[in-house]
Formats: sequence, structure tokens, C-alpha cells
Amino acid sequence: MSDKHPGPLVVEGKLADAERLKKQSNYLRGTIKEDLEEGLTGGFTGDNFLLIRFHGMYQQDDRDIRAERAEQKLEPRHAMMLRCRLPGGIITPTQWLAIDKFATDKTIYGSIRLTNRQTFQFHGILKKNVKPTHQMLHEVGLDALATANDVNRNVLCTSNPVESELHQEAYEWAKKLSEHLLPRTRAYAEIWWDKEKVATTDEEPILGETYLPRKFKTTVVIPPHNDVDLHANDLNFVAVAEHGKLVGFNLLVGGGLSIEHGNKATYARTASEFGYFPVEKILDVAEAVVTTQRDWGNRTDRKNAKTKYTLERVGVETFKAEVEKRAGVTFEPIRPYEFTTRGDRIGWIKGIDNKWHLTLFIENGRLLDYPGRPLKSGIAEIAKIHQGDFRLTANQNLIVAGVPESEKAQIEAIAREHGLMDHVTAQRENSMACVAFPTCPLAMAEAERFLPAFVTKVEGIMHAHGVGDEHIVLRVTGCPNGCGRAMLAELGLVGKAPGRYNLHLGGNRSGTRIPRMYRENINESEILATIDELVGRWATERQAAEGFGDFTIRAGIVAPVLDPARDFWEEAK
Repeated sequence: MSDKHPGPLVVEGKLADAERLKKQSNYLRGTIKEDLEEGLTGGFTGDNFLLIRFHGMYQQDDRDIRAERAEQKLEPRHAMMLRCRLPGGIITPTQWLAIDKFATDKTIYGSIRLTNRQTFQFHGILKKNVKPTHQMLHEVGLDALATANDVNRNVLCTSNPVESELHQEAYEWAKKLSEHLLPRTRAYAEIWWDKEKVATTDEEPILGETYLPRKFKTTVVIPPHNDVDLHANDLNFVAVAEHGKLVGFNLLVGGGLSIEHGNKATYARTASEFGYFPVEKILDVAEAVVTTQRDWGNRTDRKNAKTKYTLERVGVETFKAEVEKRAGVTFEPIRPYEFTTRGDRIGWIKGIDNKWHLTLFIENGRLLDYPGRPLKSGIAEIAKIHQGDFRLTANQNLIVAGVPESEKAQIEAIAREHGLMDHVTAQRENSMACVAFPTCPLAMAEAERFLPAFVTKVEGIMHAHGVGDEHIVLRVTGCPNGCGRAMLAELGLVGKAPGRYNLHLGGNRSGTRIPRMYRENINESEILATIDELVGRWATERQAAEGFGDFTIRAGIVAPVLDPARDFWEEAK
């Protein structure tokens, strides 16, 4: 213990209700099976409302019509959002065609939503179609296990399209990590796939019977590309190569972006460097970090339960020593690494495998057939002839990977015909939003629906100041949980109420610095006026090649966040 980290290893006190729920769930079964048979309500009741999250689903209602339905004395129009488990974001054309058909036939919105965690979501699955969804995924070799709630979520892997010899190896590790850290309970197979209950008891050797104190996110990163935004994640393996071969990883632990408005005990935090270890120890190290957080994470207060808060309470060195002990490793000093980019390179790139890879920009990751731009049908048409795979990126885009020279022209023709290769500006490429309204139950303000028109206005401002060909990493998140990753943007908006946001400035292009709140609870016209003033200054006062976020710090517009546990909530200057 120290003055800075005075906390105990285990927090004593009254457990959060979520802990009761997990313990009483009989290894995540609850009464979901029985609840499915209840046709009078479109939603899940009691504990099941939260338990279904362990099975990859959130219950939603259509918030555009919520008030109207309440007035008519009707219950909300309940439907489920389902998130697929897709380590590294790789999916086959056969699998894609199955999810495309399902989205069209069996969801209210008819769309496929690519997320910034390299997977896809279905929105608007009615209760009667929930089980068929899981069965359809199972038939094509996919599942939704552990993509929400207090478990290790979908494992990310840098979407470098086989330019690097490391990519295939790194992806294989991402897949193994995902499998290794999955819940072992048979509840998922029993409920969704009608597998017989086995007489022996369930065991959770890694997660334990009450699983983790809070959500947990893991990445495998190949520098210099930081598309996965490692500092948004609890556990990060940064690939280290020698002579083009993967030899080990730098371990970084304890990143995370979610906060609560006004709660100064919460803060965004960048991950701490633990050290380097050889490649063969990766599963041991992952397990050691997860079990340490399992045993030491705060189970009395969910707002203080993530790994970042455990590190701050017990101290980085204490946590690191425990991981070393449990994994049977001694970390070596961090090997040098650097991040220079994190956006996707839109268009064709030739890989080291002599095949071509086409990255398609998908605004907000929303695949739907729009008037004159049938995006969703376009990807389905490509899937019918494509011999390689698809890769979903952490920037909500899609890579058609592994295209032989002989198919290149045909795939490009389909993409162009369906509006998938229209010209995209640098600013639009580098802007991102989470889903928010109407389908996210947590949203406080618009994000996805707000972004396209907002970017157009920002571009107008940038052109007026002569920097229209450049970009600012701009992100909008509908609430402070931070799914839009605004806390790693040069300019981030965090939803406060419909039409109102907190404006954060001072992140950097490579995604290694947290932006500070500059203005609180302002509307769109106030945001645009602020951007106009600051972009004007950036255009005239910046140094050579200085990004917008770096400029706001150097010019003293905001002070950098250096030690978030202590300075995240300080005044801007």
C-alpha cells in the first residue's frame, strides 16, 4: 500500500445486486428457457432481463415511439439487440449470406450494424425470433456467447489486411484468447441449441461462479496501427516481431473509457505497461490478468468495478506482481513500439500473399439498402462470388480480403454499382459514432443519426479555413459509457441530453491520450461555433504536420490529461 494506492486487495462490503443475480442464476440459466415460452409480453422479466446479456443480447425498445405507446397505455415495443462473437472480426462469405438473409427476414430494422469492436449487431429481434437467431448462428459456426455483461467480450485484432506476416498469427491468438476465456457453462447450448443437460456440475475454472465484477475487453495489436484503440481495453497484447516473426508481446493492462456524468470517482484511463513476455506464455498471462481482476475487482460498486479502478486501488506494481506469480512469468522491460495510424486505408491494397484487399467505408457501420445506395445488397452480391473472407474493422468498416487478381475487376464493379466505393472525404473517414437512438436503452443523446449531417457542417468549417483536405479524429458517443470511443478522439462529443453534449478536446491522432472536457452541456450550434473558432486558430497557428488535438494542448486551450485518476475532472486550463 502507498499514499497513492491506499486500497485493500479485496473490497469488503455489501455486494452489488448483480452479484446476487449471477450467483442465483445457476451458471447463467436463470429462467430464460421458461420466459421464452411466455408470449404475453415482448420482453424478458425479472433477472432474465439482465441475464440475457451473458447470452449476447440486450433488451431494447423503440425510443422514437416510447412516449406515444405509454400514452396509449401500451407496453414499450420490446425487441432484442444481438451481438455476435467474432474474434478479430473475420467472417466467411457463407456466414455473411446467412446473417444477411436473417436481418432482412427476421429483424424489425432489416439492417446489419458493424460495430467498432469488429463484430456485427442485429437490431430489433422480436422475442419469438430470439431462439431461431441463435440457432441460425450455430448452423453456420457462429455464436453470441459472452458478448455482453461481466465476461471477456469480443477479442479484437488489428485489421491489417495481410500486409504483415504477423497478421495471421496474431489473429490465431485472438481466436485462442477468445475461446480460452469463454464461460464454460452449458447454459448457452441448453437454452438455444436444445442440447441435453449433462448430469455433471458446471465449472468455471477461470471466471468463477459469479463471473467477473464488470465487463472486460481484450485486444491483440500489431504496431504501428492502433485501429483497435488499445487504451479503451482492459487487456492488450502488443505484438513484437523479430525478422518478420512474432516472438512475444508487450502487455498493457487497465484501459477503459466509460465514466458517469458528474461522478468524479469515475474516469477514462489509458492502459499501463506491465512488460514484455515470450509468445508461448500468452494464454497463461491472459488467464492471470483475468483471475486477478476476478478476485480483486470491486463487487460492491459497479461504477468502480472495472480493471482500471482495481489497478488504481491496489497499485500497478502490486497487480503486476500478482500476474507474474499466477502466470509463472517475469516480465522483461517493454520492447520499443510506436503507433502512427489508426484509421483504415480505404480502397485496394495488395498484400504480401499477392492477393488484393478492398476496404469499404461504411458510414456508421450501418448496412442497409438506402435509395440509390443499396449497400447491404451490394455486400451480399460480393459474398456470392468472393473466395476469401470478410474482415470487420474496429472503425466500423468492412474489408473484402484475399481477392485474386482474376476477381478484382468484378468485385470492384459490384461495389461501385451499389454505392460502396463512392468518394469519401478524409474527415468522414475519421469520424465515428455509436448507435444511440432509437435502439440503445442507455442513450442520452443522438449519435449515429446525428453524425452524417454534423460531419458535413464540420467539413464546411474546415474548408472555410483552408484545411478542407485534412482531418480531425472526431467521435460522438450517445452517453458516457463511451461506445463511440469519444474519449480517445481529438474532438469528442459525449451525449448529455437530446441535442446536448459535453465537448472534449486534446486527444491525439494515434489514440494514446485522453481528451479533457472543454465545454459542458452545449447544443449543436454552440459546438459548431467553438469548432469554427478553434479550427481557425489551428489553421493559422499550428506547427508543421501538427494534428488538431496536439495543437489544442500546445496552445494552452486545454491542459493534457496526464494522470486520469487524479486530473481527469480538472478544469480545461
